[in-house]
Amino acid sequence: MTPPPLSLYVHIPWCVQKCPYCDFNSHGLKDVIPEDEYISHVLADLEIDADKVRDRTVNTIFIGGGTPSLLSAQAMQRLLVGIKQRVNVSATAEITMEANPGTAESQKFIDFSQAGVNRMSIGVQSFQQTKLQALGRIHDGAQALNAAEYAKQAKLKSFNLDLMHGLPEQSLTDALSDLQTAIEQQPPHLSWYQLTIEPNTQFHSKPPSLPDDDILWDIQERGQALLAKGGYQQYEISAYNLAGHQCQHNLNYWRFGDYLGIGCGAHGKITDVNNQQIIRTEKVKHPRGYMDLTKDYTHKQWQVEEQDLPFEFFMNRLRLMEPCPKSDYELLTGYSLPQATLSNLERAIQLGLLSDSATDWQLTAHGQRYLNSLLETLV
Repeated sequence: MTPPPLSLYVHIPWCVQKCPYCDFNSHGLKDVIPEDEYISHVLADLEIDADKVRDRTVNTIFIGGGTPSLLSAQAMQRLLVGIKQRVNVSATAEITMEANPGTAESQKFIDFSQAGVNRMSIGVQSFQQTKLQALGRIHDGAQALNAAEYAKQAKLKSFNLDLMHGLPEQSLTDALSDLQTAIEQQPPHLSWYQLTIEPNTQFHSKPPSLPDDDILWDIQERGQALLAKGGYQQYEISAYNLAGHQCQHNLNYWRFGDYLGIGCGAHGKITDVNNQQIIRTEKVKHPRGYMDLTKDYTHKQWQVEEQDLPFEFFMNRLRLMEPCPKSDYELLTGYSLPQATLSNLERAIQLGLLSDSATDWQLTAHGQRYLNSLLETLV
């Protein structure tokens, strides 16, 4: 069992308002963000968790939400300085911050860059006003375009545009127009994925009218051709990059790497080599509870049981287009693959969902389309 590369996730839980499709731990802003108090708690949380990783090096940091760009640049700098005082952060670490176009301005992006952020992920979702309104977004298409321009002006190492398709009442033409607009901004990275209706969301209780399966597949096929023509390589089910701009933080997730999760509602995964265990953590979900000094920051912590490891490993690893070395499972979990899982993998190969060689498994184009079905066969 070998400890994999280590990342750090920091959660900022506030948004201006909750979107009807969102099932992330986000809370509509009712007042001014208590950023000084919250960052003090986040750093105290990290100080406790730092014992779990001792002298290991953090290779990537991702500040997500919520809407982290609601913070001031001064608060962001305090956060990043405090992180580097508590854990070993690589001098070349990728440090990503999520931002919404409605909270973007050129000077603020520059200030975030000077505070230590070197990659932005901008939640555009669509450039079309009717679609943005249907999604409950507070920005408009012009602000989305401006945010991409601000990211370029900030001279970051990279930035991502987050775009959705399969939106309410969306046609093939609308979806491809959105994607073409995103490509024209030349972001080094594009996250392009289908809207799904999640439990505990407003869309789940009042479902909108979404495109049928045939239109969704046409959007996917035509969109991938458009991305390839624009020079984008697909490296993950919903992620595309210009050469050299894969998101290293997300790659570590999908390769079954380790990550500390700090902040309200954050999840973590840490390999305990000494005890041959993989430990998952979940922090207190509500901001008020998280900042209550009479309680622990950790809501729960548990060991991933041996029988659950195959699904957890492949649920992550098979999102990637790259081959999966057959040796990785035992290397990262400390266990051999059970015979039942090997049999299920063989069946997936026979169905054309996976290909294999003497050393690797790899998702096929057919497997990309039916990834959920493939994962269900591995349970």
